[in-house]
Amino acid sequence: MTETTMAQALNRALRDALAADPDVLVYGEDVGPLGGVFRVTDGLAAEFGAERCFDSPLAEAGIVGTAVGMAMHGGRPVVEMQFDSFAYPAFEQLVSHVAKMRNRTQGAVELPMVVRIPYGGGIGGVEHHSDSSEAYYAHTPGLRVVTPGNPADGYSMLREAIDCPDPVVFLEPKRRYWDRADLELPVRTESMDRAVVRSSGTDVTLIAYGPMVATALETAEAAREEGIDVEVVDLRSLSPFDDATVAESVRRTGRAVVVHEAPMFGGYGAEVAARVTEQCFHYLEAPVLRVGGLDIPYPPPKLEEYYLPSVDRILDAMDRLQWEADWFPEAPPRPRADAVPLPCNDSAGASAGGSDRSRSEVSAWAPSRP
Repeated sequence: MTETTMAQALNRALRDALAADPDVLVYGEDVGPLGGVFRVTDGLAAEFGAERCFDSPLAEAGIVGTAVGMAMHGGRPVVEMQFDSFAYPAFEQLVSHVAKMRNRTQGAVELPMVVRIPYGGGIGGVEHHSDSSEAYYAHTPGLRVVTPGNPADGYSMLREAIDCPDPVVFLEPKRRYWDRADLELPVRTESMDRAVVRSSGTDVTLIAYGPMVATALETAEAAREEGIDVEVVDLRSLSPFDDATVAESVRRTGRAVVVHEAPMFGGYGAEVAARVTEQCFHYLEAPVLRVGGLDIPYPPPKLEEYYLPSVDRILDAMDRLQWEADWFPEAPPRPRADAVPLPCNDSAGASAGGSDRSRSEVSAWAPSRP
């Protein structure tokens, strides 16, 4: 086992993909001899030559546009946008062409390409270097959107993304580039379209992804010292969404908090909260809460600690989860995950048979309709 950072794991994933498949190409701004701003492509140009790993002009729309053409003709381009906000000039290419090509051609043309985007804050960067833009991409049908939260997933998910026949927006949490783990590479973790329970608990489900996974795990440790048993779910894939894993956890704990760096209004957490509410309504003991960045442009470096979700802010949200002892001391117990479930609009479809509970059994916690 070797202590490996996420940046090193991503570098090894690119190196192994280039070695395994001659159709894989890596290019973008400063990814060649320099090795990228964060050194994720360090050494690749020297090892594989300028035809396989090379610098591009400062033209993001051109970077993605040429990748479309390469992918249409048998290549597997992996392009880097350098920083989150630098990708916006390429947004039209992603939305109008990358996401729609398979549907436009009735499945005849695949676009096996990866768009790597270092995203999020926490590095003392200024605006245009610290955005969390995941909601834009996840809202676009036709794109797979994934984000690793640790070095092992960084390697495994990037290899899987490169092998995928669909276009993948690969969001790399730049504040976690230097997080370390003991790894034996190559490593294969769970499928990139599946969420993973990182820490088991019984009282509340803390849902996070990318840069906030480590913060969520830190929060879980702090919460246990206060007597709250927290389960942490790492989404990993933002689109498609793993409803089954998330719903199973929330039905078991009865409470949920969603955490992300992006601003709250219209943020990705709103979609997560809506899905959890729709699929787990009769199991919830409190409203699904969100903790996110403030609804302002990203602040100057000296102020970002007040903007980003912290352990204390997440713990404060947990305190508002309507714990029975504080809010409803006489309330009857809610059904738990081991109870017979009510019909639920989950990802596999609602049960045709419905619930076996009688109306009288349900009435204690589900008031009769007028």
